[in-house]
This record gives sequence, C-alpha cells and structure tokens, in this order.
Amino acid sequence: MHGLMPITDAAEWFIGLFQAGGKVFVAYVVGIIPTLVVLLTAFYALTALVGEDRIHNFARFAGRYAITRYTLLPLLSLLFLTNPMAYTFGVFLEEKHKPAFYDSAVSYCHPITALFPNANAGELFVYYGVLAGIQKLHLPIANLAIRYFLVGLIVILIRGIVTERITLFLARRQGVELG
Repeated sequence: MHGLMPITDAAEWFIGLFQAGGKVFVAYVVGIIPTLVVLLTAFYALTALVGEDRIHNFARFAGRYAITRYTLLPLLSLLFLTNPMAYTFGVFLEEKHKPAFYDSAVSYCHPITALFPNANAGELFVYYGVLAGIQKLHLPIANLAIRYFLVGLIVILIRGIVTERITLFLARRQGVELG
C-alpha cells in the first residue's frame, strides 16, 4: 500500500490544479466578466451616441500631431475598439506614422487595463498579478491604477516618437518612400 502514495498524491495534485482553475473561473464569472460586459456596452453606446463619423474625424485630427498621435489616439482606439481592433485606427494616419502608432497602441494594452479592463481583457492577468502584490502590502489600489495608466501614456509617447524616427531613418536608408 505504501508504494501507491506517490500516485495518489500526484492524482490529488492533478485534480486540485483543475479545482483551483475552476475557482478562478467562477471568480471571473461573478466578478470581472459582468464588469467587462457593462464597460463594453457603455463604450458601444457612447460610440453610437457620439457617432462614428465624429469619432473618425477626431481620430484624423489626433493623428496630425506627435503628442496626440502617440497618446490620445492609442488611448481612444483601445477604449472604443479594444484590443486587437484598436490597431485599425492606424487607417487615419500617413504610412510613415503607422508603425509608430502600432508600437504605441500595443504598448498601452497593459497599462490601460488598470482603469479600463474592457480595453484588453485578455491581458488582465498582468495587472492582476501586480495588484495581488499591492493588496498583500495593504497599499491603495486606486493610486496604482492611476500611476500605471499615466506612466503608460508617457511611455507610449516616447516609444511612438522613437519608433517614428527609426522608421524614417530606415526608410531613407533603404530608399523607401513612405509619403
């Protein structure tokens, strides 16, 4: 009988893994999923109220200047379209700005989840991992969320400008006209 203990322990561990996964799933079903559905509904309603044409016109305006192109445009694209549809806002930009916009938008997918989990629900585990540590230390969560959000905006602006310059440098070097 003593020889079966490792097998029994392994079986208990194996089923325990799935039980733990089930508990996490139930927590999502009663916790974050209803929040995500309500947030998505709210942003779709806002888009319908404001009008897609106005949002598109604003996106074109925001694409004119580097500071708005690499902060406001990725923010709005993730809020209104969520990941991965957010990258389609690049259609409002000149070809030379598209790689940098993509870099900014994809880099903002994690920080935006702090305040707007609907924007990139598939990556909530990153923020929740950080959040778990903050909760264990009994520190305020709202401060973390706001800092995460704001630092993310600064980082995507820097990344956008740097990527734009690298893109232009490489295009010139290879004789590619980006328009």
